[in-house]
Amino acid sequence: MAKTIRLTTAQALVKFLNAQYLHADGKEEPFVEGIFTIFGHGNVLGIGQALEQDAGRLNVWQGKNEQGMAHAAMAFSKQMLRKKIYAVTTSVGPGAANLVAAAGTALANNIPVLLLPADTFATRQPDPVLQQFEQEYSQAVTTNDALKPVSRYWDRITRPEQLMSSLIRAFEVMTDPGKAGPATICIAQDVEGEAYEYPEEFFRKRIHYLERRKPTEREIEGALERIRRSKRPLLVVGGGAKYSEAKKELVALSEQCGIPLVETQAGKATVAADFANNLGGLGVTGTLAANKAAREADLVIGVGTRYTDFATSSKTAFDFEHTTFLNINVSRMQTYKLDAYQVVADAKETLSLLISRLKTYRSAFGDRIAALKEEWLAERNRLKSVVFNRKTFVPEVKEHFSQEKLNEYADALGTELPQTTALLAINETIDEDSTIICSSGSLPGDLQRLWHANEPNTYHLEYGYSCMGYEISGALGIKLAEPEREVYSIVGDGSFLMLHSELITAIQYNKKINILLFDNAGFGCISNLQMDHGGGSYYCEFLTADNQVMNIDYAKVAEGYGAKTYRANTVEQLKAALKDAKKQETSTLIEMKVLPKTMTDGYESWWNVGVAEVAASQSIQDAYQARQAKLKEAKHY
Repeated sequence: MAKTIRLTTAQALVKFLNAQYLHADGKEEPFVEGIFTIFGHGNVLGIGQALEQDAGRLNVWQGKNEQGMAHAAMAFSKQMLRKKIYAVTTSVGPGAANLVAAAGTALANNIPVLLLPADTFATRQPDPVLQQFEQEYSQAVTTNDALKPVSRYWDRITRPEQLMSSLIRAFEVMTDPGKAGPATICIAQDVEGEAYEYPEEFFRKRIHYLERRKPTEREIEGALERIRRSKRPLLVVGGGAKYSEAKKELVALSEQCGIPLVETQAGKATVAADFANNLGGLGVTGTLAANKAAREADLVIGVGTRYTDFATSSKTAFDFEHTTFLNINVSRMQTYKLDAYQVVADAKETLSLLISRLKTYRSAFGDRIAALKEEWLAERNRLKSVVFNRKTFVPEVKEHFSQEKLNEYADALGTELPQTTALLAINETIDEDSTIICSSGSLPGDLQRLWHANEPNTYHLEYGYSCMGYEISGALGIKLAEPEREVYSIVGDGSFLMLHSELITAIQYNKKINILLFDNAGFGCISNLQMDHGGGSYYCEFLTADNQVMNIDYAKVAEGYGAKTYRANTVEQLKAALKDAKKQETSTLIEMKVLPKTMTDGYESWWNVGVAEVAASQSIQDAYQARQAKLKEAKHY
């Protein structure tokens, strides 16, 4: 008979987490680094008791907001290239509900994280308990059901022995590159403390193998045929290329065959920005060089990309009448997009085979790559030295705000600093091995276009879900992943207001993060969207009841938490603050007041957004007609 050990369900959970390992490329390491927790009545006496009694080697961190700590866990896994995870435990009810946005963020980005919300009583004896709602059609429905559509794997534990099969299934999903995403296991709060005779073998060291799937000979031959008959192929570097660590192979194929590279937000910093054939970001937030190359390409080789609307400019970025697609991805579903030839395999393995068999092939791009890059670098240099004046200033986002209104903002915020000027000053000043993080607003567009990342994995953008509030929480996760590096959270005032509670956690545990706060007194990105489509800047500016621009002292807020803070409204002040912040041992915040409408804009891209078909405004009617005309150029699926 198998030996058993009597443990509560929660104790068994913690013991199992300690025994999970991942083997990748010959290296074996523990897969679960630790657990974030906010204790409530649903988990404190179960999982809380188990951790207090024996957490094993798990690091335990006290979060301040459930969404925030789950974002930190996700960012940790993303920065570790999905080779390590954190678990997250919450109480039932609002605590579990706060996980939904973070789970959606992890799912959209294919990032593994283990979510462990408590659930209501399995016995139902005290129902309805505190934080339990009631549905007339079923007593089995709880807040945790909201996590089903945003989880790659979901289960509910109502008996102790169910934990075993559930955990094995969850870890199979989280360690599969093609399916990676959040796994949610909801455990009834009475069951957390219920004991069971668990087989000892269940807790033995368990190794999960991350194997590199090789392409079949048919897949390779089909890929070679398409590349050889193309004249102007283009490599699209997605997040899958980064997780595959395919930098060397991408550079080698590009150099050998004269194929330009363009990047998605997730793929940026896989290949260095200063690599000669790297033309930068593609699509709505892309560079002019990348978007021109995309229009000229006759074969698009997607390497680990999902082809989101921002990357494809809502399926208008390419000449679909004359362009074919070749997709390399560990996810079979992703390879089917845009009617592509499908290679379901690891990026690094596939590119290595292509390099060895394309010795004599050269694309027809030739000197065109260098010309496109030079043209874009000249534009980037122009944006670096934009200077505001009070008489004839033309911002990058044109014809939205009058000179009078821009002057009003300059006076109210006490600044004349353009956003692009500030961002490029930061890029020039901080160390190249520092990691930056961003997620939402206009800053991701500026970063994808302008930021030069020359060290691998130093550009951490969450743009699958573009979740406001990820930036500061995620900075903590990055710091836990790479404690020796400086991490900079690049965040707008709107996103800062959404969620910044894990700054307190960073200060509490002496995990230094740096927050670079761009304050333009509003939701500037959405103001642009409104006004680009014929509307006014309606409820997107931060104005008082009497329509005065709000000037919030964010530095004072962070100072109250215990951060070292700076105010920088000129390039000189900003560079000085960055240099001093690097010397600090505690977390820092640099507040920059920047002028609205001074972010980057355009560059031959289009984004399909819903526009009112009927409106009193002629400008909105015109925007609707323009959209209908553009849709005729777009691929419809």
